[in-house]
Amino acid sequence: MAPTKPKRVLVVGAGAAGMACAEQLSHHPDRFEVTLVEAQDYCGGQAFSIPIDEKKYGAPWLNQGVQGGSHIYHHTFHMFKQQGTEAQPVDLEVSFGKDEFFFTNVFPTILVAKHAKEIKRFKRVMKIIRWTEIFWALIPIKISLKMFFFSNEFIERLIYPSLALFLGTGNATPDLPTIILERLFTSPTYGMWYPGDDKSFVSNKPSMVVFPEETSFYTSWQKSLEARGVKVRLNTEVASVISRSSSGVRVSIRPRRPQEDHHNPEGADHDLREHEETFDELVLCVLADTAERLLGKQARWIEKRVLGATTWSDDVTVTHNDVEYIKKWYQLDWDARLAVDKLGDRDETERNESAKKSFNPMYLIKECPGDARKLEMCFDCSNFQFQLKEQNKPLEDHVFQTIFLNTKHKKYWSMDEIQKEKISK
Repeated sequence: MAPTKPKRVLVVGAGAAGMACAEQLSHHPDRFEVTLVEAQDYCGGQAFSIPIDEKKYGAPWLNQGVQGGSHIYHHTFHMFKQQGTEAQPVDLEVSFGKDEFFFTNVFPTILVAKHAKEIKRFKRVMKIIRWTEIFWALIPIKISLKMFFFSNEFIERLIYPSLALFLGTGNATPDLPTIILERLFTSPTYGMWYPGDDKSFVSNKPSMVVFPEETSFYTSWQKSLEARGVKVRLNTEVASVISRSSSGVRVSIRPRRPQEDHHNPEGADHDLREHEETFDELVLCVLADTAERLLGKQARWIEKRVLGATTWSDDVTVTHNDVEYIKKWYQLDWDARLAVDKLGDRDETERNESAKKSFNPMYLIKECPGDARKLEMCFDCSNFQFQLKEQNKPLEDHVFQTIFLNTKHKKYWSMDEIQKEKISK
């Protein structure tokens, strides 16, 4: 009996999903001949590093976009170790809101004390929802919390900020299923705020990890894949899927012109000539709207339904060093005017004394004037990313990433207030 030829597999997209897919297939060269294509001039997708001023910030690079994550990302950690690097642990400190609407997980504030009764009731409600969680799977947070008669201020100033940055949901947070809210407060495995605090709302410091230099990691991973026979083709874009059948997949491919910063603009290079290639299998490791566009008329009804159901918000991230902007909109220090000594019968002296000595918020949220449900998110990268944190630079030499959410809410943005000479990217 003649040996079976390996299947020719085309993996589209060299982000984390595409790289992981190629990784698994590459361990079976007798079964799969893998080609990995990427429209950009680098592997990693949304995870990449940018150069920064080492003299000012203390390190020559900064991870842009994807910076870290939860300690449950075991597959990611495994891949880091395979390439000779590791994620670094960090205990997360947050700063949400400003002045009388400010709260943190590091010390108690007047906002928390004001909502003491609701905070106590919230923990009981989370237990009820956990017991009946199937019922809450499709009910959005904005409805379920009103069903339990929580106030608008409690929902908008405490609940939404406590979810938005961790989940990356931004201004879409009110539409999240209630079951996700419940898991974040009650799950020992996935709960960022587990166990919930019925006096201080959140008082734990979630164990997070910060990723190593991502461009270096993905470049090393690319070389490992190529060493195992994967054909990695950067600056190569799949324009469309021409046909799909049991005999194979035919695609139209065009080259891209590599840019100096390795980021090729979307929708460019249409003047370059396309050509057709045929594969046995196709794996689309791209965003849902991109997958829908590539499949076009070749999409099956279920693919159209699933891929077409996604909604997107167009966000803008600004990397900068405008400390005055940050001070204006975010709470960065322990402030006696905002702190409280007791929450009910619980003395908070120890937490306050600790915060006086060291309060280093890494995740920050601004509630936009005019509508507290519209948020602006920010990372103090010098408090979060390990290569910067260990330098212990003064605030004036910190680097920030501020995320302005959803262009359709642009009227709430204050991006124009950031000094242009302070912007890195």
